[in-house]
Amino acid sequence: MNSLSTYFLLGISLAAPIGPVKATLLNTGIKNGFFHAWFFGLGAIVTDIIYMLMVYFGVGQFIDSPYMRIFLWCFGFFVLMYTGIENLLTLNNISMDPKFRKVVRFRHSMLAGLLMAFLNPLTILFWLGIYGSILVSGGSEISGIETIIISLAILVGIGLVDFIMAFLSSSSRNLLSTPLLKAISFISSLCMIGFGIYFGIQAFKALF
Repeated sequence: MNSLSTYFLLGISLAAPIGPVKATLLNTGIKNGFFHAWFFGLGAIVTDIIYMLMVYFGVGQFIDSPYMRIFLWCFGFFVLMYTGIENLLTLNNISMDPKFRKVVRFRHSMLAGLLMAFLNPLTILFWLGIYGSILVSGGSEISGIETIIISLAILVGIGLVDFIMAFLSSSSRNLLSTPLLKAISFISSLCMIGFGIYFGIQAFKALF
């Protein structure tokens, strides 16, 4: 088994790019604070664990089928477009004054992270490609315990990036003015819509 630091760094490098899930996490931190962003990230990590188990037990071939991909592309398009547009419509709700903040339960933030990651085709393709290749490359040399340790190292790396992003996005509430927070939220919302359009194009190409 390779050094655990290798898999830890792999988790960091895979979680660092700003995709639809990370854009939503940052927007959640800006609008609702650190713990909501952190719970959103935990929900996404739960999805990662689910897909890891599916790949490990050989169910990955099912989620890699053409019909399943079309289904996920379509739902990814719907979820990202809906979330991005909703965020644009609620930009005025962003305020430095606690009296005007919308009350959101932690479990709702965690569920949002789980669904956003679960319906993100890029998450599926990652776990099928990267994680699947790790298991295949190790072959019979990797025991069950070693697989668990490797998986945990990757998840810790992902969790660290989510923690840092949640901290930075929530801290910006205290460092930046309300107009600037709205501008950042506006940009992250456009990113979500952009990814949604990309997913929609992929679904269209797969169908026609």
